[in-house]
Amino acid sequence: MVAGFLRLMHEYESKNHNAMIITNSLQDRFYSSIAAYYSEIFPFNPSQVSLMEQMMGSLQGKAILDVGCASGELAYQLALREAKVTAIDLNKSLLADAKEKRFHENVTYQWANMLHIARLFGSAKFDGVVCLGNTLVHLMNPMQMRDFFSGVLTVLRPGGKFMLQILNYDKIFAERPATLPLIETPSVRFERNYVYEEGTREIDFITRLTLKQSGEVIDNQTELLGIGSADLTLLMDVAGLKDIKLFGGFDGSPFSKDKLPLVISASKMEKHEIR
Repeated sequence: MVAGFLRLMHEYESKNHNAMIITNSLQDRFYSSIAAYYSEIFPFNPSQVSLMEQMMGSLQGKAILDVGCASGELAYQLALREAKVTAIDLNKSLLADAKEKRFHENVTYQWANMLHIARLFGSAKFDGVVCLGNTLVHLMNPMQMRDFFSGVLTVLRPGGKFMLQILNYDKIFAERPATLPLIETPSVRFERNYVYEEGTREIDFITRLTLKQSGEVIDNQTELLGIGSADLTLLMDVAGLKDIKLFGGFDGSPFSKDKLPLVISASKMEKHEIR
C-alpha cells in the first residue's frame, strides 16, 4: 500500500500554491455563472436516494452530510425522508439558490470547504456522508483527496456510510473525448468540452451555456483532476475507509471501465471491528 501511495504522489504531481489559488478562483467563477440554472442542467435523480437507502436503510432520523450540495436538490429530498441534513458548498451563489428555493427545517446549508469537515464538525457526527456531482475532482492533487477521505472517516459514526460519485476517468483517458454528452432542456443548452494537459491527469473543462429565450451565451472554464478508479480505491483505503465497492451508476449495476458514471460506497468500521 505504501509503495502504491508513493507512486500515486509522483504520478499526480501537485500544483504549486499559486496555481491552486488560481484554480479555486476559476472554480468559484465557473459555478457562479451557472448557479441560476444548475438544477435545470443537473436535475435531481431519484436513484441517488434509492441507493443511499440500500446502503443505510431508512433515512428517518439519520444525520447526513452532503458535501458539494450545489443547489440543494439532494439535501431537500433527503430532508423530505426525515433525515437531518447538513449541506455544504464553497460557492455562495449556489448556496443562496439552495436556501431560497429548497428550504426545509431538516436542512442546514453552510458555506464550508470540503477539506475542513473534520475540524468543522468533529468526530462521529454523521451516519452518512455523500459527495456527488463530480465534486471530488475539483481537488487538484491526490493528497487533498486523501485528506478529504480522512475527514470523512473522522466525521462518520462507527458503521457509517460514504457515497461518492464522479465520472469514470479510466474511460475518459482511454478514449480522450473532446466533448461530453450535450445537456439540453426546453430553456438551456449546455455544451461541455475537455482539453487534456499532456503528460498529466489534468483537464481543462470548458463549457458554453446558451439561454434559449434570450440567446445569451455564457462561456466559462475550470480545471479538473482525472483520478482513476484504482487510485481512488487506494486513497480511500489509505485514509482508513473500508468495505469499498464500485458501481456503474446509481442503479447499483456493476462498475465497468466502459461506463461513464462511477459510484463508490465505503464504510467506517464498527467499534467491535476496530482492533
